[in-house]
Amino acid sequence: MAITGGKLFITGHRGLVGRALLRYYEDKPQWQIITRTREELDLRDPHATDAFFAAEKPDAVILSAAKVGGIKASYTHPVDFLLDNLQIQNCVLSAAHRFETKKVLFLGSTCIYPKAAEIPIREDSLMTGPMEETNAPYGVAKIAGIKLCQGYRHQHGRDFICAMPANLYGPYDNFDPEHSHVLPSLIRRFHEARLQSAPSVTLWGSGNPKREFLFVDDLASACGFLLENYSSPDIINVGCGWDVSIREAAEIIRGIVGYEGEIRWDTTQPDGNPRRLLDVSRMEKLGWKARTDFREGVARTYQWFLENRATARV
Repeated sequence: MAITGGKLFITGHRGLVGRALLRYYEDKPQWQIITRTREELDLRDPHATDAFFAAEKPDAVILSAAKVGGIKASYTHPVDFLLDNLQIQNCVLSAAHRFETKKVLFLGSTCIYPKAAEIPIREDSLMTGPMEETNAPYGVAKIAGIKLCQGYRHQHGRDFICAMPANLYGPYDNFDPEHSHVLPSLIRRFHEARLQSAPSVTLWGSGNPKREFLFVDDLASACGFLLENYSSPDIINVGCGWDVSIREAAEIIRGIVGYEGEIRWDTTQPDGNPRRLLDVSRMEKLGWKARTDFREGVARTYQWFLENRATARV
């Protein structure tokens, strides 16, 4: 179903993805953007979520609200990552169905794919093998969301679509070193080490795993494109089509931040999945491609961090 305007509910609008979506839709008057803070609407509460959908009746929803975090957070709090995400997805998708939302875009994650998936990872790799253990709770929740979207489409004819973004970074990320993803954590670690003139920074793992990093404003562009141009039960990958090792990323970030000390690698800590690179050929065939260079994206993210240090999630 083509939908090019109307009332659009952006869930999680104060998070990394949600803020980028707000930036993307700033100059698109055909869309009336609806948001609610977590204090105004707990999406884990089915009754509150139903009441919201009954009152607002959004034409479209981008489901970007989720409990997210890096390896350490996911490994330490598996119940939170599984249960919170299942509750959010179930409540929003169920309400969107009952109140006849025309279109829903559900955002998943690359951690849904098997640990040993062939690189680059195609969409049909889903559920062909076990996931990487440290991300399994989050991945299981996201797979459940995918299957629920596909179920509503099959059983009730709902136009619910699913996109799988690569590792994201950008302004408004979480820079807490205990709970953030790798890039914002590295930015903060190197920034503070530079301020303290620390002789070295110790990072988890070997630095050898490779990751595909997608600037969050590129994802927002992809979401807008998919909402208006894609309708299929098949999941679709959203990435930039190239990857970089954690070691290389750390060196790039160290240079941008201006830290001159040593990087040490604690190989007693887990690496996570050895490689994550998406096959983005389907997205490119539809006519969309990521635009932001990695160094440019990191520089923009660090500049935002410097300008918003007092209010950033640290």
